[in-house]
Amino acid sequence: MANTMHLDIVSAEESVFTGEVAFLAARATEGELGVMPRHAPLMAQLKPGEVRVRMPDGDEQYFYVSGGMLEIQPHVVTILADTALRAKDIDEAEAQEAKRRAEETMRSRSAEVDYARAQTELAAAAAQLRTLQNLRRKRGS
Repeated sequence: MANTMHLDIVSAEESVFTGEVAFLAARATEGELGVMPRHAPLMAQLKPGEVRVRMPDGDEQYFYVSGGMLEIQPHVVTILADTALRAKDIDEAEAQEAKRRAEETMRSRSAEVDYARAQTELAAAAAQLRTLQNLRRKRGS
């Protein structure tokens, strides 16, 4: 179909989504990207956060990726991420706990604290929570 493109979202553990889509939006390190069919070829590094996908029928689906790579070809888009989840599968309590632990680690004055790792964990947890909030806002729950 001319108004769609094939999308694969793949984590290190499994294929999270594969199918035809009309549009997708993702956060790259250079900024927000919107991709429609016949987009010019591009590779971009993704930030941890939400990937929003509009299906051919207009329905929207939301995913969380922990970062990774986005490859765009005119009719095929691939997202490769260490972690990728459907927004509805995010465990909110676990994300809240991960955020709390990362914030506590960053407040620690211990020389053994790996601040870069704590910042990465905090960014990932915050991105998961934002993805859930956006999903709820869109669905009006």
